[in-house]
Amino acid sequence: MKDYLSTDQSLWTGRVSGKDLYLHETVRFVDLRDKDAYQTVGQTDFALLGYACDEGVRRNGGRTGAVEGPDHIRRQLAKLPNQLAEGYALFDGGTISCTDGNMERAQNQLADTVSGILGQGAIPVLIGGGHDIAYGHYHGIRQRTSPKQNIGILNFDAHFDLRPNEQGNNSGTPFYQLAREAQKEGLPFHYMCLGIRKDANDRALYENAREFGVSYLEAEQFQPRHFESVRRQLKSFMDKVDKLYVTIDLDGFSSAYAPGVSAASPMGFSPQLVLDCLREIVNSGKLISLDIAELNPAFDRDDQTAKLAASLIHYAITAISYSNQEL
Repeated sequence: MKDYLSTDQSLWTGRVSGKDLYLHETVRFVDLRDKDAYQTVGQTDFALLGYACDEGVRRNGGRTGAVEGPDHIRRQLAKLPNQLAEGYALFDGGTISCTDGNMERAQNQLADTVSGILGQGAIPVLIGGGHDIAYGHYHGIRQRTSPKQNIGILNFDAHFDLRPNEQGNNSGTPFYQLAREAQKEGLPFHYMCLGIRKDANDRALYENAREFGVSYLEAEQFQPRHFESVRRQLKSFMDKVDKLYVTIDLDGFSSAYAPGVSAASPMGFSPQLVLDCLREIVNSGKLISLDIAELNPAFDRDDQTAKLAASLIHYAITAISYSNQEL
């Protein structure tokens, strides 16, 4: 695995309880270069996997620095309390790194690694890195699911990321690539964006969204005061698919909450709204995999954005662990 890095375990530090009260006290480490390592990951586990790549952001003309995102999220996640239901565990499976600017190779390696994790029945939790993480992540899911299964993509984002890739792939093209591939294969493309901003997407991107049948809620609709409407539309989308892949682009949040991103804006959404949506998603029982993208520590303030990412992961894995016990 040319693009693989094992985890620096010193990142996982925090308050010591001696009673496994914090995630850094309970996390387990696996080196996924060892094929036998997958055997230690089971159906009641969450497998953290980094994607250290901002080549796609560079190609897209953005501010680079997201390559450092995964380890900053690890540092903040380590400090949080272990609230997982009994019998559940968090593994750290290391990081897929983009070397020599070869983003496509890193995406392929990411896909194979995600497939391996899913093959053990665990839930992948990916941390990036540019939003080009989505292309490799989705292909990993597809490798492990039947072509007959409808996989829904839920993207919390200010951007459609439906830019054409005729001039090359980048962090703005992943869903365009997936949509075109679905067209060629005669497969449905189930994609919903929550938080789309008019000031962040040109007319051509809206036209692409219409061509591909993308469902979306614009920022004016994606508001706490409209949550009942958001919930209904979210449920309508989820009812059409068999499994859900959730991707959260941190630049969709207002810069009041997430300054440490490549494309910050004060006009984004709030964390509580995303948490409310995650609750509905978890309760659907269809969530198969999750990622968080675009953390750029170079522009963060007091690790505020990294803390947000860690808290979103903490909420999701805790909620999933208890939801599964109730099934």
